Parts: sequence; structure tokens; C-alpha cells
Amino acid sequence: MAITLNLPTADGALRPYTLQASAPLASPAGQQPAFNRIAYSAAHVVADPLAAIDPWLQCAVDWDATIAYRQRLWRLGLGVAEAMDTAQRGMGLDWPTSLALIRRSLDAARDHPGALVACGCGTDQLSPDAVRSVDDVIRAYEEQMEAIEALGGRLIVMASRALARVARGPDDYVRVYDRILRQARQPVILHWLGEMFDPALAGYWGGGSVAAAMDTALGIIEAHADQVDGIKISLLDKQQEIAMRRRLPARGGRDGQGVRMYTGDDFNYAELIAGDGHGTARVHGHSDALLGIFDAIAPAASAALAALAAGDEARFHQILAPTVPLSRHMFAAPTRFYKTGVVFMAWLNGHQSHFTMVGGQQSTRSLVHLAELFRLADAARLLDDPALAAQRMRTLLALHGVDA
Repeated sequence: MAITLNLPTADGALRPYTLQASAPLASPAGQQPAFNRIAYSAAHVVADPLAAIDPWLQCAVDWDATIAYRQRLWRLGLGVAEAMDTAQRGMGLDWPTSLALIRRSLDAARDHPGALVACGCGTDQLSPDAVRSVDDVIRAYEEQMEAIEALGGRLIVMASRALARVARGPDDYVRVYDRILRQARQPVILHWLGEMFDPALAGYWGGGSVAAAMDTALGIIEAHADQVDGIKISLLDKQQEIAMRRRLPARGGRDGQGVRMYTGDDFNYAELIAGDGHGTARVHGHSDALLGIFDAIAPAASAALAALAAGDEARFHQILAPTVPLSRHMFAAPTRFYKTGVVFMAWLNGHQSHFTMVGGQQSTRSLVHLAELFRLADAARLLDDPALAAQRMRTLLALHGVDA
């Protein structure tokens, strides 16, 4: 039986929308899928809506639901990039809670043989306004490194708001990363998050242009290739990513076969992961993945990556193509609010019982934005239970005074 509900549109009208009749994408059953790309999903946290806190000022996590979501990602063959911006790191999720999340995630991963976890290491225990020197930044990174590595965690060295504030040029970035990389116990993933995701990171790497910033980052990587697994860049510019990955060292990395490019491009991920076949070193011909959108499209990402590994690139693109409009909508400016769409999708699909976020950020996107996300999720066959999703969408509409 067709499901129809009234959804708001950009012109302020309400128009009926009938969900498509095609079956949702099914999660692969049985054996964990095998991929020929490393694929991390930056995973969200589930807030505790019953905690007696001020949600704008304090953080309360529903640990059971949060870890259950990570177990789902591992079953789908995806790694978990833990305590990143998708988990509202530095945007509601503080460092003590982030460390507790990392510890719980690493503990849970032990029950999933082969599960990948990489952990965000930053400087967010510092107030950017209070930091005075590069030495303050180094000490903050070292504190988090020590805590994460003591738990057995592999590091993602996150871009630092504090460093962006106090650095006077590329040499300060070189100094900080040289110090950090020399100490790392395992090869790390570096993290270049563009200012569209976090305005406080404008001018990162100390360059006046993307090209100058890239030169600085590549110089750091080349000097420490054996200690760098790869770099994740989130600039939403596929040509910049391709240009940088072609310049990555063909030695070093986690497996000794080169430093990887981990795409963080939530607009162009399909073509970047598929690759262009450039060069003889495989790391120069494609990107691996560390993506926030993979949280919201996990079944599609898993099925597509399995098809790619089986040599069926056409099927890979067929599965992911309908997810790209959804991702571009979810990550539309102001891009830093994309997390609202991620949690909205988890709620629609029954992976959590509420649409409440750390920091109260469920309010950062409009009802019109969420209604369009609902339509695009349906078009991409990403509503696991269309009847449940429609029921929850009607609840949200009713809260906004809309009779669906």
C-alpha cells in the first residue's frame, strides 16, 4: 500500500509526497563483506534525552545506543573513525567525553575481529582564546596522544583550532607536526578539514592559498612518510584532492606501500573512491575513504564497496549515484550543520528512539531542509522501514504544526 504524506517545500507550500515502491537496500547478510578500499565512517553519537542537564552547556551520551551503531557499521565492513566532527567533537562533545567514547569503542571492537577503529586526537581541551603559544598546542596534542595510545588506539591527528589561532606561518605547523609524528607509536592519519566545515580552521597549514597549504602538508608527510598512514582532506574540491594524492609518497604508510589519500569529500566521494587509474602506485590512482556521509548511507556504502572489490564498477556507481544528491543536500552550507541530517537519518531508520542531539543541534536545520532530506533518502532506497520513517516524519511535522 502506498504511503503518502504532506511535506513542506522551499516555496512554503505543502505538497503530497508518495514514497517509492522499490525495496530498500538490504544490509548484506552472513559473512562480513570484503573491500579493496579502506573505508572509515565517521560515526555520530546518540544523545541521552533523559539526562537532567542543560543540553547547550553539558554533554550526555546514550552509550548503549552509540556503541550499537558502531557495531552496525563494523558488521557492514566499515571502519569507525571515532570522536571526529561527525560525533560533534569540539561542537558539544568535550575531550573527557571523547576519551570515554574512544575507550568504549575500542573495547567493543574487540568483539568484532578485523574491525577498524581510528581515534581523533586533537587539542580541544584548550580554549582557542586562551592558548598563547605553539608550545601550548604541542602539549595538548601530546596529552591526547598519550591517553589514546594507552588504550591501544590508532591516531587521527585532527586539525587544531588552537594551532590555527597561534601559528604565524608554515614553520609553526612543521614544528608541531614534526614533534607529534616523531612520537607516534603507529602510523597516523592526518586531517585537513576545510573552513566550510569549521570556520576556525581558515588558513590551516599557514599558507595564503590552497596550493601553498598543500605544499606545506606534503612536505611534512614526505619528511615522515613512515609515520603517516594517510591524510584525510575535506575541501569539497575533487581536483585539489586528485592533485594532492598524485603527489603523495609511494613509500611509507601503514602497509609500506604508500601514503594513502582518504577522501573526506562528501560531494564527490564515488568518483574519488573509484579512482582514475593514474600512475603505477595504487595509492595514486584512487582515494580510500573517511567520510561522515558513510554514517547515513552505510548499507549503500557497504554494498557499493563490495561490488567494486568484485570488479563491478558499474554496480558500484549504480548504488552510490542516488546517494550523492542526498549527501550534497545534507552537507550544504552552512556545512558544519550536516550532523543534524546524519542523526535525522539514524532516527528515521530506527537506530535511535529520538531526534535529540548533543548541544541541542537538532535545531540547526529547517523543517524544509529535513523534508527534502526525507525525499532524497527515499529516492536513494535508504529508508530501511518506510512505514516507520513516514510515521516519524509525521511526528516531526506535527511538532511544527503541520498536519501530514
